[in-house]
Amino acid sequence: MRGVTVLGANGRMGQALVRLLADHPRLRLAGALTEPGHAAVGRDAGELAGIGANGVRVTDRLPEALANTEVVIDFTAAAATPGHVLACAERGLPVVVGTTGIGGAGEAALKAAAVRVAVVYSRNMSLGITVLTELAAQAARLLGPGFDIEVVEAHHRHKVDAPSGTALQLGEAVAAARHQSLADVRVDDRSGARPAGGIGFASIRAGAIVGDHSVLLVGEEETLELRHHAADRALFARGALRAADWVIGRPAGLYGMRDVLGL
Repeated sequence: MRGVTVLGANGRMGQALVRLLADHPRLRLAGALTEPGHAAVGRDAGELAGIGANGVRVTDRLPEALANTEVVIDFTAAAATPGHVLACAERGLPVVVGTTGIGGAGEAALKAAAVRVAVVYSRNMSLGITVLTELAAQAARLLGPGFDIEVVEAHHRHKVDAPSGTALQLGEAVAAARHQSLADVRVDDRSGARPAGGIGFASIRAGAIVGDHSVLLVGEEETLELRHHAADRALFARGALRAADWVIGRPAGLYGMRDVLGL
């Protein structure tokens, strides 16, 4: 069994990872980190996740969390992730990053770490979203510029960023398939006529929606809709564990979920 340290073990994703690791055939929980001074410090990670004691205590000391592990999964906060990733690189530990909104500083840290260790980064760890992104790119390439493209996403009322990182990922994929830069063709302002070749985004924030994403390719006589519905956040944790299982032993470099799935 290969040891996994979960950074952000007190969060929803962290607890989902702890629960799934309890029954994983090849991976086991080896460390659990929370933010400094959090009430979860010292608690058993299994009890915190609602599955009973597993003997791994939650700590707010990163060196302690990384002491006996072979791979690290980070679902923390954008401000914390760069430091976590660089610390993993210093220790030669491969890392899977699912933290969203990391920005330029975070991306720079990922690239720096990837010189020394294998890093898997994705704005959405869902296996289905990875396949959706591939299908949307193929559709955009095959249908060509005569089809308008809309990316529609819906999330719970508390989500702050819009469009979602996943929606932007989809937009980047379809833009690249049409030899465009998303920055040049992105349409957020819906007033006035639609610009030719534009890729539009629409966001919904309501209730407790886990995450819905659709890519609409709309022509004069037909519409193709590709859609992914997330029913439970455990799917993101399951994808992260697949990435963690895959990345152990890989050469240094920056990878994505497409690499994990062999696309």
